[in-house]
Amino acid sequence: MAKLSLQHLDKIYDNKVQAVFDFNLDVNDGEFIVLVGPSGCGKSTTLRMVAGLEDITKGKLIIDGKDVTNMPPKDRDIAMVFQNYALYGHMTVYENMAFSLMLRKENKNVIHQKVMAAAEILGLTDQLNKKPKQLSGGQRQRVAMGRAIVRQPKVFLFDEPLSNLDAKLRGSMRREIMLLHKRLGATMLYVTHDQTEALTLADRIVCMSMGYVQQIGTPLELYDTPANLFVASFIGLPPMNLFDVDVLEDKLVGDGFEYQLNDHEKSLLSNYVGSQIVLGVRPEHIDVGGDILLNVSNNENLGQNTLVHGHIGKKHSVAKIRDWCNYKPGDKVNVKFVHVHFFDKQTTNAIR
Repeated sequence: MAKLSLQHLDKIYDNKVQAVFDFNLDVNDGEFIVLVGPSGCGKSTTLRMVAGLEDITKGKLIIDGKDVTNMPPKDRDIAMVFQNYALYGHMTVYENMAFSLMLRKENKNVIHQKVMAAAEILGLTDQLNKKPKQLSGGQRQRVAMGRAIVRQPKVFLFDEPLSNLDAKLRGSMRREIMLLHKRLGATMLYVTHDQTEALTLADRIVCMSMGYVQQIGTPLELYDTPANLFVASFIGLPPMNLFDVDVLEDKLVGDGFEYQLNDHEKSLLSNYVGSQIVLGVRPEHIDVGGDILLNVSNNENLGQNTLVHGHIGKKHSVAKIRDWCNYKPGDKVNVKFVHVHFFDKQTTNAIR
């Protein structure tokens, strides 16, 4: 496998629109990196620069200590799996998986060994003589992955490979990709807008917005200690509740509620007394019992948990209660904030 180093990458298109700004990332050998963010944030553009499908306007791309910034895609020793499976409809599964090796004019016995090994890994052994139209969406995506595996590249690149699948199939394919990574020990870069994929697959996540990297860290780091308001609101489902609050010496005063500060929080916010900050609390960190009033509008029962939608003050809020709740619209529930986050209202950065 390989190490990657993306050093100060910029991407500016011919129309002067800049899609990526000063992107920096070092990827360890065998690491699974997920680039996540909303549409238009620059994540796919970054992946395509690594693949060589987009020119790098500025910066360097290093693979295993070798500068490949200006190398054509075929010389970078990478394999890419797209959202569109891009399979050849007139070829069998076997022929689709073997095609790149046939172009290289590899020995037929070697090709057969590699295809059969990949088919075994992906559970495609019984499908090798079928055409793509005879396969399900998940099977087609496995064929696309198999086509990448047989090349034994230094780096695997995935560009939203599960977007075309239904929710149940996405879940099963996520597990397959996780198992594939563990089995191959491969270096992988994976692009998605789905934070569930990012949190479940990644060794580290790169969260992007408007072409800029917002935070790089483990899934738990981005969930527990978001660097700014964007990461806080993007990572987590349902998203974090955010309230504008006034900082007093011993409490925060919001629109229709108060939050009492502990000693650590008082010290943390000592420089903000008399000003306004943003208070963040995840739905799963709101619990019943307390002196904050949640005016219920509706429930979403999820089995062991219930999403309780309503208002705290005038702000729409969501609490994820660990129980099956039967609240009715108009009910008033006393809740408490179990764990909170603070953000500077001007810079949007976390206050730590």
